[in-house]
Amino acid sequence: MTPSAGLRVLIAPDKFAGTLTAVEAAAAIGAGWRRCDPQAEILIAPMADGGPGFIDVLSGVVVGDRLPTTVRSPMGREAAATILLAGDTAYIETAQACGLHLVEPDHRKPEEASTYGVGQLVAAAAEAGAKRIILGLGGSGTNDAGAGLLAALGATATGGRLDAGPAGLGDLTSVDLEPARQRLAGIELVVAADVESPLLGPRGATPLFGAQKGISDDRRPAVIRCITRFADLADRETAAVAGAGAAGGLGYALLLLGAECMSGVDLVADLVGLQEKASGVDLVLTGEGAFDRQSGEGKVVAGVAKIAMAARRPCIVLAGRVLISKAEMQAMGVDTAEALVDVVGEDRAFSDARGSLALVAERAARSWIG
Repeated sequence: MTPSAGLRVLIAPDKFAGTLTAVEAAAAIGAGWRRCDPQAEILIAPMADGGPGFIDVLSGVVVGDRLPTTVRSPMGREAAATILLAGDTAYIETAQACGLHLVEPDHRKPEEASTYGVGQLVAAAAEAGAKRIILGLGGSGTNDAGAGLLAALGATATGGRLDAGPAGLGDLTSVDLEPARQRLAGIELVVAADVESPLLGPRGATPLFGAQKGISDDRRPAVIRCITRFADLADRETAAVAGAGAAGGLGYALLLLGAECMSGVDLVADLVGLQEKASGVDLVLTGEGAFDRQSGEGKVVAGVAKIAMAARRPCIVLAGRVLISKAEMQAMGVDTAEALVDVVGEDRAFSDARGSLALVAERAARSWIG
């Protein structure tokens, strides 16, 4: 049966990193779809997996106050950040304090980059009266196993420094986490992560994601030794827990403080009521910058496709690039995918991301409606 115009469509994309926020991407997709189907009933539900954009997305569905603060960036400069406080629950986007985007490519020193600013955000949330702190992890430019966060909350060490990146951890002789644990006594911590990797091992934080942060192949063994030294002193068993490797090991530090780990996509999906929305439409659209094999590992596209499949609704992906096979897409629950670069070319896809995404959404609508 060929679909007719006037479809009910749910649009739930992630950000298109470097070009569009999730909110902007959703608006562009909606505008493009309406060109072909002006009678469409469109539901907009921008998504996030815990990384950049987490607070902006949640601000659209969570009633609360945005508390501005200033924290230390990965390389020690000032960075503006916002805590979303809803009653006694605080939401934190850790990338605002330790994100890769906070350091210019030419100034990246991943062996010195610290998560100290994330600890400052947690402390500010606690001081604001939060009894539950939900931290979105992703998009980090750090690889210090969260040692900086622990230092900002009062943890101490001998033989090295917790706030100086992995370079400060290699010669540690002792670590005392009790001051940090006492500071957060009575506060529930929840980690909303986009990956399930452990801290150490071949699928740990450094082997999988170190290169993205600027750690060269020849320096990787040294960084792993530093992180391992820290884990041996803090708690080696926790290093093996799923999610400990999220955000360069930031998940590990939070687990040491008693945090519960959960999927960032699932958390956001619950808050926006995505399952209910998907059940009430004819079609689900999602998207991201690069639709590749990593998309299936805790990312927005896979999470949205899973919900669409559970609701028995078709799912279309619109992405900057599509780098996986049709079979891999279908295994995720995706019916079809369109790539901006294939339609408008790479230059235009980046220089006019909004217009290009709208054009591809219009094309997808025309193909679907027939």
